[in-house]
Amino acid sequence: MTLGATMHKDYISNPPFPNISFDDFFDDVQLRNILKEFPDLGQGKEDIYYSNPNELKYASRGVSRFGPMTRSFVAYLNSQPFLEFLQQLTGIKETLIPDPYFHGGGFHEIKRGGYLKLHVDFHKHKLLKLDRRINVLIYLNENWKEEYGGHFELWKKDKSRCVTKILPLFNRLVIFSTTDDSWHGHPDPLQCPEERSRKSLALYYYTYGRYEAEIKPINKNRITTTFFSRKEDDNTKMRIYNSLVNFTNNWFPPALVAMIKRSRQK
Repeated sequence: MTLGATMHKDYISNPPFPNISFDDFFDDVQLRNILKEFPDLGQGKEDIYYSNPNELKYASRGVSRFGPMTRSFVAYLNSQPFLEFLQQLTGIKETLIPDPYFHGGGFHEIKRGGYLKLHVDFHKHKLLKLDRRINVLIYLNENWKEEYGGHFELWKKDKSRCVTKILPLFNRLVIFSTTDDSWHGHPDPLQCPEERSRKSLALYYYTYGRYEAEIKPINKNRITTTFFSRKEDDNTKMRIYNSLVNFTNNWFPPALVAMIKRSRQK
């Protein structure tokens, strides 16, 4: 059996929703070369800076910040062998399709004090009109200490508590399915030293159509992220902000929602 088929039962049974992590999955030397190419996000004119009550982080846009080693690596991650591994691992019946635009993906960086509150991801690719099914995260943080924080958290479907916390260690691969209930994030401010940051490479995979029970009809065409405010740990400003965002998503046309989303990116 292939690795994907062998680990399929573990993937679908891991709480709180289908997910799995692997350590040392890729070649260390290759990832260190990619880390050398990792830019200081926020300095390039194409970089995205998210600054709002839900997120304080940086991201690349498209492939504009990828060096040659990174381009070669992501080409493999979007190729037949890796797609077949994901297909067998997840058991998704519809054919997986990579995203050549890296919409929302690519290099991600969170600096000291930054965060990404609990959320479920957008469900529809706004350009390709495909359904988002799988997230792949590759962490690039050497000598990362527990006290730095930055854990990737997976929460129960009812959002009552965190079930799984994953430290973003170098060469740690995380894969999980995206649905209406796949609540996840890095909700607490990062405590690493000023000279450090939490670096990752994110890739998302899509299908044409999906298992309908995974998404409520009102959400199936949502092109923006849906955030959740923790009662004890997140502030009133965040709850008000999210109420307005959700109202916009539910009642305004997608083109207007996309324009509002762009206004949140500096």
